[in-house]
Amino acid sequence: MVSRVWSLMRFLIKGTVAGGVVYLVYDQQLLGPSDKSHAALQKAEEVVPPAMYQFSQYVCEQTGLKIPQLPAPPKFNFNIRESWNSGIITVMSALSVAPSKACEYTKEGWEYLKERIK
Repeated sequence: MVSRVWSLMRFLIKGTVAGGVVYLVYDQQLLGPSDKSHAALQKAEEVVPPAMYQFSQYVCEQTGLKIPQLPAPPKFNFNIRESWNSGIITVMSALSVAPSKACEYTKEGWEYLKERIK
């Protein structure tokens, strides 16, 4: 009986987290234009580190543990839009060439087999 209740609780917790993530993605329009996604990433980079620090301080006060201070994360000059676009272009070009390459490789395979059988 306890295992069923625990399984139900795990399911509800996971469902709540997944629902929250879907709502957050929809609310912040992360799957929309890349400008809005980039702005959301910038906002997260500004908000998350102080929030994590405050949470760690709270945990230290409540538990009496001392958590060592972590070094600041490195700053990256990385343009997400450029890398996303180049990745999409690479994937789409590979998909557009795939049928002709498959046909070419099939012909080469048959020729190889014919030579080996002779």
